[in-house]
Amino acid sequence: MAMITVFRASISRSLPYCFPNLLSSSSNRNSAPKKNKLLCYAASSHTKTIRSEMSFCIGTHMIPHPKKVERGGEDSFFVSDYNGGVIAVADGVSGWAERNVDPSLFPQELMANASCLVGDEEVSYDPQILIRKAHAATSAVGSATVIVAMLEANGKLKIANVGDCGLRVIRGDQVFFSTSPQEHYFDCPYQLSSEIAGQTYLDAVVSRVEVMEGDTIVMGSDGLFDNVFDHEIVSTVVGQSDVAEAAKALANLASIHSMNSEFESPYSLEARSKGFDVPFWKKILGMKLTGKTYKDGFFFLNATSDQVLCLAGGKLDDITVIVGQVVKSQHISLLDEDQTVEAHTEQENKLES
Repeated sequence: MAMITVFRASISRSLPYCFPNLLSSSSNRNSAPKKNKLLCYAASSHTKTIRSEMSFCIGTHMIPHPKKVERGGEDSFFVSDYNGGVIAVADGVSGWAERNVDPSLFPQELMANASCLVGDEEVSYDPQILIRKAHAATSAVGSATVIVAMLEANGKLKIANVGDCGLRVIRGDQVFFSTSPQEHYFDCPYQLSSEIAGQTYLDAVVSRVEVMEGDTIVMGSDGLFDNVFDHEIVSTVVGQSDVAEAAKALANLASIHSMNSEFESPYSLEARSKGFDVPFWKKILGMKLTGKTYKDGFFFLNATSDQVLCLAGGKLDDITVIVGQVVKSQHISLLDEDQTVEAHTEQENKLES
């Protein structure tokens, strides 16, 4: 039976809640699962090695937007050990808050539905079909970008992506494969929605990658990729021996960059390259915009009037990071903070005895 863990960012003191048969953290391991809630853990790190011929050893970390910590942020993700392993991230579209809709509800339900459907016969281990069925089963109002990756035991990684959540495959010290974001225009990504006008599973970009033992998969919401360059992702992952620590280090780096008004982030560079750095009327005035005068979606003019338009700084956002190392698994383990539980294979037990 597949073990599935669904996460949503929350405040640091929240205890995890599980669906039946889910892995929970050590702080709640002896309590009964509670229904109709996602397993919640804020800025938490977990490592799980999933038994299979070829599988993931997975670490995760979440950091909510600084202004959304009490509400838990708007990202959600799940991890399953079905087949070689399934990982997915959904990022709620914050614009729904302007219509008095909680943007976290749609991605939360979408991921919960997807987690329940990974073993569905009709899904047939196809991430695009999983997105279709999970979307159809979601009744919450809202929208979200989403990415799903499924690892087969033979090493084939299948990916379906709608929007600007992303995935990198790192081999050695370089990015071997990278997904590309889908956008209608700058900062307006493709998204699954409760509205008819939104995108569907048919709009997903589907990719298939042959991975090898030792490859590292980095998946995340745009809060990661808008604030951390690929070379920084590689150096951070290579510098960590543990996937949970790698996920935590990447999330912390993204958070630091997001709050640095002078950092030349991937987001600010793309904004300038596409001409969406300032409103049209400010371009007409020819005012200069600097990193110190732009923050969290607000623009402020300084006193200069030369024609150079400059946008700098990171992008404050919810940050979700999943780091998976491809392994030929020999045991199942769950690491939460300072505690590790391992179930060795019969072969290992015989060798030890």
